[in-house]
Amino acid sequence: MQKLIALGIVLGGIAFAAPAPGQSYTEEERQACEGDAFRLCGNAIPDQERVKACLISNMSKLSPACRRMFQRGR
Repeated sequence: MQKLIALGIVLGGIAFAAPAPGQSYTEEERQACEGDAFRLCGNAIPDQERVKACLISNMSKLSPACRRMFQRGR
C-alpha cells in the first residue's frame, strides 16, 4: 500500500524538485526521474526537497534522461 501511495506522489510530480514558480514539469520530465527516485531515494519520498537533494547528490548514478533534466536547470 505504501508503494502505491509513493507511486502516486511521484506520478503527481511531487516526489522530486518543485520547479521554480510559474514552471511545471512535463510528463516526460517526471518519467525521466521516477525510476531513479525510487531506486536511489525511496527513503526520502514524499519529501520533495529531500528527494531533490538525494537525486542531486547521486548525480553520477542517475539515468541519462534524469541527469539531463537536472543539467537543464530543472
